[in-house]
Amino acid sequence: MFCFIILHYKNIADTLECLQSIRSLEFQEKIKVIVVDNNTTTIEEQKILKQKSDIFIRMPSNVGFAQANNQGCRKAIAKYHPNFLIVINNDIVIYQKDFLKRLVEDDKKYSFDMLGPKIITNGGDSVNPFPAYQNVKEIKKAYYKTKLLVLIYEHKSLFWLLKKYLRFKNRKKEYVHLKNGRKLQKNVALHGCAIIFSKKYYKKYKEVFYPDTFLYHEEEFLDFRRKKDNLLTIYDPKLEVFHKEGASLESKFKEHIREKNLFRYREIQKSLKKLLNIYNKGESENEVEK
Repeated sequence: MFCFIILHYKNIADTLECLQSIRSLEFQEKIKVIVVDNNTTTIEEQKILKQKSDIFIRMPSNVGFAQANNQGCRKAIAKYHPNFLIVINNDIVIYQKDFLKRLVEDDKKYSFDMLGPKIITNGGDSVNPFPAYQNVKEIKKAYYKTKLLVLIYEHKSLFWLLKKYLRFKNRKKEYVHLKNGRKLQKNVALHGCAIIFSKKYYKKYKEVFYPDTFLYHEEEFLDFRRKKDNLLTIYDPKLEVFHKEGASLESKFKEHIREKNLFRYREIQKSLKKLLNIYNKGESENEVEK
């Protein structure tokens, strides 16, 4: 059994395209789809998503990425006891008809805890494996940089100066295509927009994702679990998905660049602070369910 958990946020056109791609995969008789809405749908949209999914969950408020996905995973596990939880953003499209066949082949070969596919974006680059922070020093550096950016975006005059600086800097900057993601790798961090969790993994934890973040850096929390609990992660470029990156935030903020970035950096700062606490404690989150 394969359970897809899709986190919906505002952009129903993307969610419907994502659902259509899932309904075009092989092994339809073994697929169940759970759509989790972070309190953004109209009554008409709810009717449509209920028709297109096996389970539709509307959260009472916007609880963010981790908590909403955890709710979807809990429902999937309780009702279907799937072999795999395939957690994807609503702006993901799967074009490989034999995607699930490739997934099963990897599980037979490696018996993984988490699996990440190659993620194609509009720029044509892979963003897997995910370049996660590896130690307290790296996290602290990112935290203080983000704290400074929050300060800048909170003040219009500082934001104006930053725009001037970035415009000048980017004039001389050449775009560098990412070169990661070309070969299979083990024990790496995986991008949160598309992660496959095995039954072996979800039986070890009360929650699939670390529940105390709202948005951003979920990858580092999963990578912390990997390192502390000796989990096996696999990145396999033979599995591919297409990611229309940033669509949810764009639908929220549209032309309000300053507000969008201020929201983003505030949430990043909160997540990094929690991540620092975990690394400083050095404690495993491993919690056996039964």
